[in-house]
Amino acid sequence: MPGTPDRPLRILHAVRAPVGGIIRHILDLASGQAERGHAVGIVADSLTGGERADAAFKEIAPRLKLGVHRLPIRREPHPTDVAAALRFLRLARSLKLDVLHGHGAKAGAYVRLMQKSTTTIRVYTPHGGSLHYSPDTTKGAMYARLERALMNRTELFLFESAFARDTYERVIGKAAGLVRCVFNGVAASEFDPVTVAADATDVVYVGEFRHIKGADLLVQAVARLRADGKPVTLTLAGDGEETEALKALIKSLNLDDAVRFIGHVKARYGFSKGKLLVVPSRGDSMPYVVIEAAAAAVPLIAAHVGGIPEILGPHTDALFVADSVGAMADAIEAALADPDTALERARALRERILIHFSQKAMVEGVLAGYHDAFSAR
Repeated sequence: MPGTPDRPLRILHAVRAPVGGIIRHILDLASGQAERGHAVGIVADSLTGGERADAAFKEIAPRLKLGVHRLPIRREPHPTDVAAALRFLRLARSLKLDVLHGHGAKAGAYVRLMQKSTTTIRVYTPHGGSLHYSPDTTKGAMYARLERALMNRTELFLFESAFARDTYERVIGKAAGLVRCVFNGVAASEFDPVTVAADATDVVYVGEFRHIKGADLLVQAVARLRADGKPVTLTLAGDGEETEALKALIKSLNLDDAVRFIGHVKARYGFSKGKLLVVPSRGDSMPYVVIEAAAAAVPLIAAHVGGIPEILGPHTDALFVADSVGAMADAIEAALADPDTALERARALRERILIHFSQKAMVEGVLAGYHDAFSAR
């Protein structure tokens, strides 16, 4: 059977955009699998990611026996999808794979266009993807139909949270293939504490500037607090498609002196630039930024959305109602007013992450899922 000690697996991870938490997950997973003797490769979009993706792939490439491959893959359905999918399938066949693992909706679709094989299993991890769209919208309904059409062309579903699994089953249906939940995990070095910088602002945001991530809501919450006489300051660490819109919002709210941008930085450096991390997401599955911050005992509060409650577990006092500027502002005010409680909660949360969200457990859980899928077949 593939995956036994004398028979390492040949694994290809596929993703559209090599940015954010999804590529962090793939790089960690691929690296861990390679360390265990498996032959691993990655295929990703060549249109996005920029210099950061180029640098990340250059660093990991020597460890990947199946190489790094870049293809132009559009985010939305596009006429070029046919050519891209054909190139992808030719590549997959040429690599003589045991495991074809798609991450995100677009790459997951490409993976499952491959015909059922006696030698290769098709694996899908949505990472939110099409599940972020309401099935009541035109786009959401279209994506749900596409997901449904591909559902039973999947030997193994690997969800990073129970929330993602339950959402998939509610919106799409119950799959015939195996279903497993494996939490995202972080490396041992990420449990080292973060020292707060001398120029730290009251609040910090670390992540992409996308509508679903809610940075605009956080800016509005800061504006509300300042209007109420609370001189809260904010650091925005990141970049993305909404950068200019955020700058315009800050200007319109007269917050130029209260909010600073520091660009895309390593997460731990970003954490050091604020006394309290706020995760204002409108939607999320299992965000790495929460796991990373919790591992480093960074005081944080987060929206009650997606898989975030699964990360925080019993520490529900760190959650606030999602998509509510008022609820976020109240939570920020309370956390800043009682920093000792926020720090004590952060230390307790670190112990939870150490037990349940390690990179080692993630890699082993994914490999166990592959093995179960081979056994079932």
